[in-house]
Amino acid sequence: MSQMSFSDLEYAGELKRSRRERFLAEMQHIVPCSGLLKLIEPYYPRLTVVASPIL
Repeated sequence: MSQMSFSDLEYAGELKRSRRERFLAEMQHIVPCSGLLKLIEPYYPRLTVVASPIL
């Protein structure tokens, strides 16, 4: 293993973010997920398990 240069150290912690990660980060900034869930929750059906599954 060779010694790391200053430029290697500078970019070692930075990973290139994908389009999806950038999109999700921007959407989280614009519309926080918790706020969106609060709006949807009254209309979202609750799932209840009536019987245990047969294994």
